[in-house]
Amino acid sequence: MKIISFNLNGIRSAISKGLFEWLETENPDIFCVQETKAQPEQIDVLTLQSLGYQHYLIHSAQKKGYSGVGIFSKTKPEFHSIGIGHSFFDNEGRVIRADFGEITVVCVYIPSGSSGDLRQTVKMEFLEVFTNYLLELRKERPKLVICGDYNVCHKAIDINHPERHQKTSGFLPEEREWFDQLIAHGFVDSFREFNQEPEQYSWWSFRTNARAKNLGWRIDYHIVTEELKEQLKAAAIYQEIAFSDHSPVVLELK
Repeated sequence: MKIISFNLNGIRSAISKGLFEWLETENPDIFCVQETKAQPEQIDVLTLQSLGYQHYLIHSAQKKGYSGVGIFSKTKPEFHSIGIGHSFFDNEGRVIRADFGEITVVCVYIPSGSSGDLRQTVKMEFLEVFTNYLLELRKERPKLVICGDYNVCHKAIDINHPERHQKTSGFLPEEREWFDQLIAHGFVDSFREFNQEPEQYSWWSFRTNARAKNLGWRIDYHIVTEELKEQLKAAAIYQEIAFSDHSPVVLELK
């Protein structure tokens, strides 16, 4: 099973830059997207179906042009759910779950707190609610893949010049502590099972030519439960793919 997760920063923009042609070449079994910035009727599902993605789940934000997640798959999920049962966050279009056999895929777009204290508070509340959601879901579905844009760099190796970002949302001590606790609950950062190298980033600011300088952050993940660890086959970041300010991340399972 090959799963690709990609924050598109606008699905229509990414399509205009060649998303579909690239997707046809990569041919994942499951394609998870974040920040679609589109309502369902604005997404070209007919082309996706022509590429083999006959099944799709779309969770758009109530606010048009904002947030939104989607799961596109070649196999029909046996079950799916939209949201996490929290009206405020669900209205922002942040979580979809789909079950494929024994594996459950959760696609998440965690809020950013970079716009100020209010949104940082919202982000920290989301992290708490989302953790509880995952822990409850795991009781029923132990083999979880939680993919998406986490908007958090877990460790110093995951960010450029960590000493400069100690007070920046996305690398705050409390956010990194949340990530530590998630791992302690029995979750695994799949990418670091295969790659321990520095400068492995998945997002770059549009400012100051950051991508060309590789002044990036690794904030896009496939986190899996311990129950899936032995089935990990490969994980990577496709840094050369530039349809967005993010790069796609890929996970392969045996």
